[in-house]
Amino acid sequence: MPYPTFDRSRLQVLPLAQREHDMVLDEVLPLDAEVPPFDNPDIPTIAARMLAARERGASRILLMGAHVIKVGLSRYVIAMMERGFVTHVAMNGAGPIHDFELALVGATTESVARYIRTGQFGLWEETGRINDAAKQAAEEGIGLGEAVGRMIAEGEFPHKDVSILAAAYRLGIPATVHVGIGYDIIHELPSCDGAALGAASYTDFLVITEAVSRLEGGVMLDFGSAVMGPEVYLKALAMARNVARQEGREIAHLTTAVFDLIELPEDYHEEAPKTHPLYYYRPWKTILVRTVADGGESFYVRGDHGVTLPNLYKCLLEGSDDG
Repeated sequence: MPYPTFDRSRLQVLPLAQREHDMVLDEVLPLDAEVPPFDNPDIPTIAARMLAARERGASRILLMGAHVIKVGLSRYVIAMMERGFVTHVAMNGAGPIHDFELALVGATTESVARYIRTGQFGLWEETGRINDAAKQAAEEGIGLGEAVGRMIAEGEFPHKDVSILAAAYRLGIPATVHVGIGYDIIHELPSCDGAALGAASYTDFLVITEAVSRLEGGVMLDFGSAVMGPEVYLKALAMARNVARQEGREIAHLTTAVFDLIELPEDYHEEAPKTHPLYYYRPWKTILVRTVADGGESFYVRGDHGVTLPNLYKCLLEGSDDG
C-alpha cells in the first residue's frame, strides 16, 4: 500500500513582487570594487597553480556554495570563466535559484524566519520556472545547469549580465547543478517533477566527472560547499581514476584548495581522528587529505568569500599575460 502524499494543489504560491528580498542587485560587486587585501601566502600559490593548469590544458574546477552569489561575487566568477581561469563551475541546488532570481528581478534571498511562520517560505511563482527548465533538460538529455543558463541567456531577463549560468552557456563552459531532492525551495512547488530534476542533475554529475577526469595537473577549488562539493568530487574522482588506471594513466598530481570559515588546525594535511567533531567536516578529510594523498597538494584558506575570492582573482590577473 502506498503511503499518503501531500497534495500540492492546495498550496498558495505568490509572485516574487510580494516578497521582501534580503539581497538586491546593487550588492553584486563590480570587478573594480575596493576589496580589503588578504595577506595569505597560499593565495598567490593557488593562483600560480591555476595559471600553470591553464597552460597545460588541465581542468580548473570551481565548486561553490550559493553563498558566493549571496555575497555579491557573481561578476568575479563570470570574469574567471571569461579569462579561462576556471573551466568548470559546479553549484548546489540553491545556486541556480539565486542566479535566476537576480537575473530576473534584480533581487534574491528571503528571510526564512519571516516567511516560515506563515508557511510562505519558498512558495514563489516565478522561481518555479527552474522546474520547467529541468523538464526540458530531461527531455533533451542535457544538464540542469545548461538548461537554466540557456533559459536566462535566451529569455527576457533584464539582469542576465550577472548570471553565472547564462555566462557559462554563452561561453560554452559547463556549469553543473547537483541537487538533493527536498533541499531547495523549487521542490515545494506543484511544478516540480522529481524524475526530471533527477535526470537533469545526474547528467550534470556525468559532466563534472568528465571534467574531473582531466584533473591531472589541474586545480579543484571549493568555496564554501561543505557537503555537495566534497561528496560529488569524491565520487567523480573515483570513477575517473578507475578508468585512468585501466588506461595506464593517473590522476594524482593535482592541487586542491578549500575556502571556508571553519577554523582548522595549522597542520590540516592529516585528517582528524574519528573522536573529533571536525572528522565529519567533509572538505577537510576528503579534499585536503584523502584525494591528494598520492602526489597532490592541498591548501586551506580561512576567510570571508567577499575578501578571499576577489583577492584570488587579483592574483590571477597579476600573474597572467592578459592581466
